Amino acid sequence: MRTLHAAPLLRLTLDDEPRSGHAVLVGGDRVEAVGTLDELAGAYPGVRVRRWAGALGPALVHDGPLPPAPTPRERVHALFRLGAAAVLADHVTDPALRAAAARNEVAVLATARPPALEVGGRADLAVFAVDGSCLATVVAGRLVHRRA
Repeated sequence: MRTLHAAPLLRLTLDDEPRSGHAVLVGGDRVEAVGTLDELAGAYPGVRVRRWAGALGPALVHDGPLPPAPTPRERVHALFRLGAAAVLADHVTDPALRAAAARNEVAVLATARPPALEVGGRADLAVFAVDGSCLATVVAGRLVHRRA
């Protein structure tokens, strides 16, 4: 199933100039297209459209220890509330924590990389409010966090 994620602003990288009126088409766990909302909605009639408030862009790479929580699962979900979809391997050495990350499709990276939305790349997206708080996180094409 394809989903078109749209927000008032879109960034392809964290340093990218925000683009107005753009969207990201996600199919399965991959980014299929990036373009204006009008172009993509016209090219894919009937596609489900999720409209987000805030700025849409790549999900973050968390480069420190995972936030504290009672269980490994809750520690992984605390990442999602920050807008992160990847973590450095050095911070998930505990087998239970690594298993929770794998079950939730968190990317475990050997080294940090700058987050980016790329056609053909994994669909890891995040939406941030003006104050920097995370409104939604999509990991491998799956909505895993949405602030009420």
